[in-house]
Amino acid sequence: MKHALLALSAAFLSACATTPASAQPAFSADGKSLRQIYEHLHANPELSLQEVKTSAILAAEMKRLGFTVTTHVGDAWAKARAQREYGKIEDGVGGYGIVAVMENGPGPVLMIRADMDALPLVEKTGLPYASKTRDIAWSGEESGVMHACGHDIHMTTWIGTARELAARKSEWKGTLVMIAQPAEEIGLGAMAMLNDGLFTRFPKPDHVIALHDHAGLPAGMMGVGSGYVMANVDSVDLTITGKGGHGAYPQDTRDPIVVAARIVTTLQTLVSREIDPLDSAVVTVGAFNGGFKHNIIPDEVKLQLTVRSFADATRDKLLAGIERIARAEALAAGLDPQAAISFNVKADHTPSLYNEPELATRLGGVLRATLGEANVTTATPSMAGEDFARYGRTAEDIPVMLLWLGAVKREAWEAAQKPGGKPLPSLHSSEYAPDPDPTLAAGVKAMTASAIELLK
Repeated sequence: MKHALLALSAAFLSACATTPASAQPAFSADGKSLRQIYEHLHANPELSLQEVKTSAILAAEMKRLGFTVTTHVGDAWAKARAQREYGKIEDGVGGYGIVAVMENGPGPVLMIRADMDALPLVEKTGLPYASKTRDIAWSGEESGVMHACGHDIHMTTWIGTARELAARKSEWKGTLVMIAQPAEEIGLGAMAMLNDGLFTRFPKPDHVIALHDHAGLPAGMMGVGSGYVMANVDSVDLTITGKGGHGAYPQDTRDPIVVAARIVTTLQTLVSREIDPLDSAVVTVGAFNGGFKHNIIPDEVKLQLTVRSFADATRDKLLAGIERIARAEALAAGLDPQAAISFNVKADHTPSLYNEPELATRLGGVLRATLGEANVTTATPSMAGEDFARYGRTAEDIPVMLLWLGAVKREAWEAAQKPGGKPLPSLHSSEYAPDPDPTLAAGVKAMTASAIELLK
């Protein structure tokens, strides 16, 4: 399927090899401080697969620094996916991935990744550079747009790291590949770039590294995790079809609401009674939709679930268990379990992220030497997901490492630690606001030192 999509869209890709004049950046990072770049990116966010202006700014800066730059990496795959899911391709929707390559003699190949997309959220931080953007997502919904996950921090750190490494070429040897990825928030960007030949069209990396801002660490600190650090994430749609009727005559119906309620209750035993207590798993029913009037038993109920795990064997067990329980409850209610239950695992699965332990030890030592022992902590695993994991899940089995970058104003963090202290806004909160200067300074130092270590 991957090769078919590539072949189908080869002509389109060649036509999109450069950024069109209409997409040239109105804002140039050339000569701007990292703080200025950050504020511009924060104030002008773009949704997933719509990162046209953002990618143009980043591509122009990489060209200025002397990188060989390819734009629209992932474009063909993203457009094919939009066509398949929504039956149309809106103008401005595409894969705006950037690959910037700098060769500096023989040596290792290191890939450094940043993500570019923002979230459909109205910003409520009150910052002078807060986003006032509104836009329509590729799926049709209109909303505010905000960098509530810190991708503006990621991109600005990426630019700062590229500037440092371009200026310090005497300190490293090898090939540096800087990639800016679209569509992380919808789990499609890494897949789009990989399916477009990221590891074949460009130098194949020996390591891939990235960072992610952290809403629970003070600015200036870094978190280093080893082994599983982020989860498999699956979205599951369950439809229960019964036989509706009048609420006064339930004996004439097969009530799908009751069946769905039993399914929700029984699903809780998957984690509590079928998964090893020392393993990690989550099964959450996030939506229960059925019926529209007090006295009508509906024909159908729809459930939407998020399912999370670390080990792939645990993921398989959870998904199989959900389907088994749903069909068994339908059978218990007198329904045909095959006809009554529609079970669909969405295709936007995000695999679990595994930080290579040897790489974690190696870079942890570098970070402690660079930032100081007190500013590096051991990161605990998270049940959130990140499609950065895909770069380590290919046949090449490349070691990957995601570092956590503290982003919280220190005074706010210290106040939150006290009894009764005000809780900190989380990632994806409309009130999330990183402390830019110390966050960016630590991020650039950390990524530059890590890169030089891996490009010895």
